[in-house]
Amino acid sequence: MNTTDHGSKSYLFSIVMVAVLGGLLFGYDTAVISGAEKGLQAFFLGATNFDYTDYLHGITSSSALIGCIIGSALSGVLASNLGRKKSLVIAGMLFFISAYGSMEPETFFFERGVPVYELLVVFNIYRVIGGIGVGLASAICPMYIGEIAPYKIRGMLVSWNQFAIIFGQLVVYFVNFMILGEHTNPIIDSIGAGMNRVLPESDPWTIEVGWRYMFGSEMIPAALFTLLICFVPESPRYLVSISKFEVARGVLARINGEHQSHVILQEIKDTMHVKTERLFTYGWLCIFVGIMLSVFQQAVGINAVLYYAPRIYADMGMDNPMVVTVFTGIVNILFTLVAVFTVEKLGRRPLLIVGSIGMAIGAFGVAMTFGHPGMELLCMASIMVYSASFMFSWGPICWVLIAEVFPNTIRGAAVAIAVAFQWIFNFIVSSSFVPLFNMHLTDGDDFGHWFTYGLYGIICLLAAIFVWRLVPETKGKTLEDMTQLWKDKMS
Repeated sequence: MNTTDHGSKSYLFSIVMVAVLGGLLFGYDTAVISGAEKGLQAFFLGATNFDYTDYLHGITSSSALIGCIIGSALSGVLASNLGRKKSLVIAGMLFFISAYGSMEPETFFFERGVPVYELLVVFNIYRVIGGIGVGLASAICPMYIGEIAPYKIRGMLVSWNQFAIIFGQLVVYFVNFMILGEHTNPIIDSIGAGMNRVLPESDPWTIEVGWRYMFGSEMIPAALFTLLICFVPESPRYLVSISKFEVARGVLARINGEHQSHVILQEIKDTMHVKTERLFTYGWLCIFVGIMLSVFQQAVGINAVLYYAPRIYADMGMDNPMVVTVFTGIVNILFTLVAVFTVEKLGRRPLLIVGSIGMAIGAFGVAMTFGHPGMELLCMASIMVYSASFMFSWGPICWVLIAEVFPNTIRGAAVAIAVAFQWIFNFIVSSSFVPLFNMHLTDGDDFGHWFTYGLYGIICLLAAIFVWRLVPETKGKTLEDMTQLWKDKMS
């Protein structure tokens, strides 16, 4: 075994880079709908055996999130029984199946290009399958990285998973933009009562083909991830839990060095002497903090921007909303790097509190400027502040804390519960955004605009208070330290 007394950083980073491909697929799969949803809507508006309403389109656009809830709920069982590595292989396979099925939902059963209600059901099943992969990856990727990484750089390495998520979203924004090319999204006109029509001047290529290519493009990163994850080692914490001590020590030695591997292995054994403990062994506060971190990460409303970015910018009067969406993705990437390179210096709590306040400012800014003539640039700047503040705080730091805040013996189950709540609230926020945003008290007023973003701003302030009062600082602590931290809080 080729190790030094200090371990191999190149080996560690190569493992992490493979693992974060799961994060990239997470971002890719959840954001691909932003470019494809108008073409998809126009395609099913051509159905003759049912009416494709706004309600059905909202369900179709968000159906992957149902799978995310299922996948995250299953992640604890799979991670604890099959291991982190095999669970990620399953996730990769689900990504690939979903990408192909979403591109060609007619395969085996239907005539291609003929929209019928049964085809809509099958399409949504494929999207749910992809969502299950996302749910598994969203819980297990940061858990795996957190269990592999040395504690001094654990926060930074887990933050790379969020970078990969945002990078995946940026990649798919760009891929959708390139697929669209000289073509244009269909022009859809509301005719009231939740019904719409496609105007005759709409580009037929986008309706019949464009959205298929967008979904199918995910097959390439999905296949790459599934192949590469086969070559990474299993998590040493999981190996200890199934009594494979020497294999675990070998992985630890390659990452941390021979001497440290013995020390870390003993620390893991000391906290894993009981393989499983009841969920509330360390008190209700431990689980509550993990759940509320997930709830606030979604309740602040960020995915309403990420999923509907092209529509939002089009409503603001932007000439080319896809270009602005790509630019937003670049800003998101840059500010995610702020978290990657400062999380070990500044700590988790300060970044979350400052980010919450920045998001509140941005959300209130959008509430006051959206829809007002002459304030389009100020509104766009407010969206950028809102989004950028999330990207250096709640985006990556929530995943860091979820991966490291729970004791070893309950981590699999606790992470699964926390991440399931994250996807439940993701679904609630994503599916409620359009009806909230379009809400009117009187004809023609913009009540929904300022109410929606004003609500998100208030939630951001509540998130800052929650972190200040209840969330422990985990910077510089080992995963094994979490056991004692929660025991002390119980006493």
